[in-house]
Amino acid sequence: MHKRISSYIPDAITCLNLVCGCIAIFMAFNIGTAFGALTGGQWAMIAIAAAAVFDFFDGASARALNAYSDLGKDLDSLSDLVSFGVAPAMLVLNAMLAAGTPLVAGLFTLAIPVCGAIRLAKFNNDTTQGSVFKGLPIPANAIFWIGAYAWFGKYGFPGWLPLIPVILLVSLAMTANFRMFSLKFKNFDLAPNFLRYVILFAAILFLVCYSLAGLVWTILLYVLLSYFGRNRF
Repeated sequence: MHKRISSYIPDAITCLNLVCGCIAIFMAFNIGTAFGALTGGQWAMIAIAAAAVFDFFDGASARALNAYSDLGKDLDSLSDLVSFGVAPAMLVLNAMLAAGTPLVAGLFTLAIPVCGAIRLAKFNNDTTQGSVFKGLPIPANAIFWIGAYAWFGKYGFPGWLPLIPVILLVSLAMTANFRMFSLKFKNFDLAPNFLRYVILFAAILFLVCYSLAGLVWTILLYVLLSYFGRNRF
């Protein structure tokens, strides 16, 4: 009985990831509305970040409880698509529309969930991806867009014309085949985790200097370290 109950824990955590993604989408469509002390856009960022935390703990709990299943794997991918594909896309779309972007231009944001879905489908059918990924992981994509939205609030909206190439490049990065290292620590030894420690300390520095907008630089550094440091993993 204990084993049967414990096997549901990772899936329950995954469902919390999905719930957070749905909340983020709702808040994205109420981007300027105040909900307590924060706006809908700010709550959307928090909900996506909370989804990322649940995404980390569902995998950690599955490993700790040895509760892997095909159902859990598919549920995780579906939840990730909502929370890290659809939700950030809707956040960016509504930010663009609020800044006066034509709807036709705003629809380029749909490349985010489409490429995210392709990335997750490839991941689920590629047994070689574990500690090494092919293409930008979809949670990293979501973190980038949290940083981008924070950037809009801190430095102003850059205009839809320069933003569209960024949307397409980040989206296509998820479907690319270049190798990227996993950000998850299996131990805390320096040698095998050197690149992870670089990302961790750089992220802290970027956040101190640029607040949440520093997440943009964190993900860009992640891509660069994966490319130029690919011989280390």
